[in-house]
Amino acid sequence: MFLEQIEKANDIKQISAKNYGTLAEEIREFLIEKISVTGGHLGSNLGAVELTMALHLSLNLPEDKIIWDVGHQSYTHKLLTGRRDGFENLRKFHGMSGFPKRKESDCDAFDTGHSSTSISAGLGLVKARDIKGEKNTIVSVIGDGSLTGGMAYEALNNASRLETNFIIILNDNNMSISENVGGVSKYLNNIRTADSYLGMKEGIHNTLQVLPGGSGIVKKIQKAKNSFKQLVIPGMFFEDMGITYLGPVDGHDVEGMMRVMKEAKRVKGAVMIHVLTQKGKGYAPAERHPARFHGAEPFEIETGIPSHPRTKANYTDVFSTVMCKLGQRDEKVVAITAAMPDGTGLKRFRNMYPDRFFDVGIAEEHAVTFAAGLAAGGLKPIVAIYSSFLQRAYDQILHDVCIQNLPVVFAIDRAGLVGSDGETHQGIFDLSYLSCIPNMHIMAPKNKWELSDMIKFAVNFEAPVAVRYPRGEAYDGLEAFRAPIEYGKSEWIYEESQVALFAVGSMVKTAERVREMLHDKGNQCSIINARFVKPIDEEAVRKAVTNHKLIVTMEENVASGGYGEKVREYLLGTKAGVQFHAVSIPDAYVEHGNVEMLKKEIGIDAESIAADIEKILENANL
Repeated sequence: MFLEQIEKANDIKQISAKNYGTLAEEIREFLIEKISVTGGHLGSNLGAVELTMALHLSLNLPEDKIIWDVGHQSYTHKLLTGRRDGFENLRKFHGMSGFPKRKESDCDAFDTGHSSTSISAGLGLVKARDIKGEKNTIVSVIGDGSLTGGMAYEALNNASRLETNFIIILNDNNMSISENVGGVSKYLNNIRTADSYLGMKEGIHNTLQVLPGGSGIVKKIQKAKNSFKQLVIPGMFFEDMGITYLGPVDGHDVEGMMRVMKEAKRVKGAVMIHVLTQKGKGYAPAERHPARFHGAEPFEIETGIPSHPRTKANYTDVFSTVMCKLGQRDEKVVAITAAMPDGTGLKRFRNMYPDRFFDVGIAEEHAVTFAAGLAAGGLKPIVAIYSSFLQRAYDQILHDVCIQNLPVVFAIDRAGLVGSDGETHQGIFDLSYLSCIPNMHIMAPKNKWELSDMIKFAVNFEAPVAVRYPRGEAYDGLEAFRAPIEYGKSEWIYEESQVALFAVGSMVKTAERVREMLHDKGNQCSIINARFVKPIDEEAVRKAVTNHKLIVTMEENVASGGYGEKVREYLLGTKAGVQFHAVSIPDAYVEHGNVEMLKKEIGIDAESIAADIEKILENANL
C-alpha cells in the first residue's frame, strides 16, 4: 500500500513515478470506503485526485501554499499531508473538518467553504510574500462552476497586474453542484474542444525547435501568440486580461500536469492552468450521478444507494411541491436559484415551467438583483438560496430589493444548524442580518403544512418577505393547529400559565418536549408559535405578560439581533414585571457535527432548556 507510506507532507515525493497510477487508485478506494460510512463530498474529491497529487509533487508544503476554492475537494490534500487517521471521524463533532482548516494543519493555507474566494485570497498571500521578500509558490485552485461568481473576476482583474508569479488552477469538470450554466460554461466548452489549436501549437513548436535558428523563431511567435490564439479560440478572455493561459491539460495525467506546473512557475505574473477533470472519476455511480454524490449521505458501495434512505419528506420536498402548485395557479410566479436546482427543490419547477425558471450559476448577488428586476417588471419572483449562501447577497437585499420595497420572496433553506459542513455552512445568522433591514418581513414555519401556507402567503405579499426553514425531515406534528397566516400574528398552540414559550420555526417541536418535561415537574406552560420574527407579535407578548411569570424565547439563531433580543427590548419598554430568558445559539461559530449533538453542546436541546427554566423558577420562587 503506497498510501500507507504517506505520513506527512511531501512523503509522496518518495514514491516512484511508475506507481502514481496505483497510488491514485488507492486514494479513490480509501475515499469511497470512508465516505460511504461518514458521508461527505465524494464526487469533487474523486475528480481531483491526480490534480492534488501533481500539486504536492510540484510544491514544497507548507512553505508553498495551496488555496482550495470552496474546499470540499481537499480530501486528497488531507491524505497527502498525513491526516489519514482523521477520516474515521470526518465531519463529526471534534473530528476532522471536510474543508481546509488552518487550525488543523500548517498545510491548510486558508479556511474556505464558500465559492469564488480562492483567487482573492491567493492574491493576498502573493502580495504578503512579495512584501516580506519570500520566494515561495502560491497556487489557487478554482472550479469552473465558481467562475460564475463575480468575486473571481474582481480578483482576476487585480491579478492581471502582477509582475511576480501567481498560479491559478482552473479545475474544469463542467459541474458546480449541478451542471454549469451560462456564458462562462459555453466559453470553456469552446476551449475544451479546441483540439485543432492544441495539436497545431504542439506540432509547430516541435518542428521549429529542431531547425537552425528555430528557437529564435519560436520566441518571436510567442510574442504574437495572443493574435494567433484569437484566430483559433473565441475570445481568449484570460490572455486578453493579461493572464498567461496554459492548457487545457488532462487533469488525470499526473506527470503531464507536473510538466505544466514547472512551466507555470517560470511565469513572472499571473498564470492560469486549465485542467480538465471528471467529477466522480473511478466510481461508476458518482460518474453517472455527479450531482447526487456532490454531498453524499452514507451509502452502499456496491450500488451507491443511501444506507438509510429517507422515508419522510423533508422541508425542501415540501417547498418543491408548493412551488409547482403556485406555478400552475399563477403565471407570474418565477423561480431563481444560484446553481442549486436540486438542493433547493426547484428541479421539478424547472421541468414543468422552464421559461419561468432561472439558474444564474454561483452568483447570489446577481440572483437577488435579477429578482428585484423581475419584481419591478410585475412578476412574482421566489429566490431559493441556502441561509449561509444568502449572506453573500446582503447589499443586494438591502439596496436593490428593500429600499424599493419590491415583492421578492426569499425561500431560505438550511436555516439554523445544518451539521456536518460546519462553520461556513451553519445557517444561524439570517434572522440577525435580515431583521435589521427596513421593509423586510421574516417568517418561520413550525411544520410542513405551515411552510406551504407561508410560501403561499408570501407570494401574494406586496413587500419583501423571507421564509426560513431548516434542513432535514419536515415535522409533521401539530397538524390540527393550522390557523390561517395573518400578517404579524403569532399562534397560541397551548394556553396555560406560569411559563410562556415563544418558539421560532423548528424550535416549536422542541418546545413541545420542554412543555412535557415542565408538566412532569408540576409546572404550567404555554406554547406560542411565533410565526413572524419581523414584525414580532407585540400583542401576543402583552397577553403573555398578564398571566405568565416567565417569558422564554426559543430560536435557532445567534443571540445578537435575533428574535429573543427583540422580545427583550419590547419587554423593557413596557416595564413589565416578568422574568425573561432567551434560548439561542451563542454569538460564536459552531463547528461541524451531528445536529442533535450540537444542540446539546450549546444548550438549545429540550433537556437543557427545561433544566434552565426549572432553575430560574426555583431561584426566583416562581
